Amino acid sequence: MTRQVLIPGPDHPITVEPGKTRVVARVGDTVVADTTSALVLRESTYPPVQYIPLEDVDPDLLRPSDTQTYCPYKGEASYYHLAVGGRELTDAVWTYRTPYDAVSEIAGHVAFYPDRVSVTEE
Repeated sequence: MTRQVLIPGPDHPITVEPGKTRVVARVGDTVVADTTSALVLRESTYPPVQYIPLEDVDPDLLRPSDTQTYCPYKGEASYYHLAVGGRELTDAVWTYRTPYDAVSEIAGHVAFYPDRVSVTEE
């Protein structure tokens, strides 16, 4: 199946910039990720998203998911569940393993759904 690929522009801008602070992702009191190397992706009118290097995420908490979604601006997203405190948060983490050129910097990074994971700048 051929996927439509869209290029960011004035009608749908996307920028990726290095973060300037420490970023910590938590589920309750459990630290899921801690980094000073986050990237901030700003897309159109959506809230900014912190993309954290996968190497700065606690690997013991990640469980691969079969879920995949598609964004015509970024590419194919893959997901992880989070195993925290005896429960599993389904598809709480996403990543673009081979993102499109316009956002290539986010390869090797993950982002968290804010309704399941608290991501703060400290």
